[in-house]
Amino acid sequence: MPNAQSPSSLAPPQIQLAARLQVIVDHAIASALQQFTAPNLQRDQLALTLVDLRDPTRPEWASFRGSEPVYPASVIKMFYLVAAHRWLEDGRLADTEELHRALRDMIVDSYNEATGYIVDLLTATTSGPELSSAELAAWHEKRNAVNRYFAGLGFQKININRKTWCEGPYGREQQSVLVSQPHHRNWLTTEAAARLLMEIVTGQSVTPERSRQMLALLARNPFELAAGAQAREYTGAALPPGAQLWSKAGWTSETRHDAAYVELPTGERFVLVTFTVGHARERGIIPAVARAVIEGLRTVR
Repeated sequence: MPNAQSPSSLAPPQIQLAARLQVIVDHAIASALQQFTAPNLQRDQLALTLVDLRDPTRPEWASFRGSEPVYPASVIKMFYLVAAHRWLEDGRLADTEELHRALRDMIVDSYNEATGYIVDLLTATTSGPELSSAELAAWHEKRNAVNRYFAGLGFQKININRKTWCEGPYGREQQSVLVSQPHHRNWLTTEAAARLLMEIVTGQSVTPERSRQMLALLARNPFELAAGAQAREYTGAALPPGAQLWSKAGWTSETRHDAAYVELPTGERFVLVTFTVGHARERGIIPAVARAVIEGLRTVR
């Protein structure tokens, strides 16, 4: 149960915290903790937020550790996608084929090189050699442009000013890491990720047309054998025939996450964001949580 005193990015007046959904979330977490014991899955290694969108005009939600900041891996790329469409809508970015190629590669294939290019465009910064203290301060002020945008929308306890890396940062990027404690990494909460995905799904992110374009990039087919890991190895692994999936996964040596929107053939529609820490090679946790949530939505009314 989220702490009533904790800041939440998922608490505008139109979204109701639902006791019936909390029962589902608590059961899914308890089941996962009982099932995954080698090595032992701990409560502080999981975070989850569920948003029921069966009636999208009256969304309901529940969380487990949903306001705890976690390193988000590639889930952060959804936020860069939304920011890029906001900048495009405002005329702050040129609408080019190269930009759209990079957005596609960032979301569909989760390429870090594409993400770095998008971050540079959004913030008018580049990676490169070390900077003087004054130059680094000016660089860092620019790099926080995306943070300022989402803070203005009421998102809390998140940090969105880092590129995603394979080997790690160098030069001015590493300088920024060293002087930016505790904001030396990207951070998200499952509540923030769930809110963002919900707004894309419901057409509230930037504009309805831009939300539609974003959702098209997030579409996955978990039943296609040639589909990649994002479709088949996370929430998608738990879905029954006929279900539809839109998602963005994240994976590193220490984390395994998924932010998913699901439509079931029985009519349920929901956003489910699951973050796991310390069990990156365990592919079963996220599907197990999703199966428990699906069962709960079908039975708990």
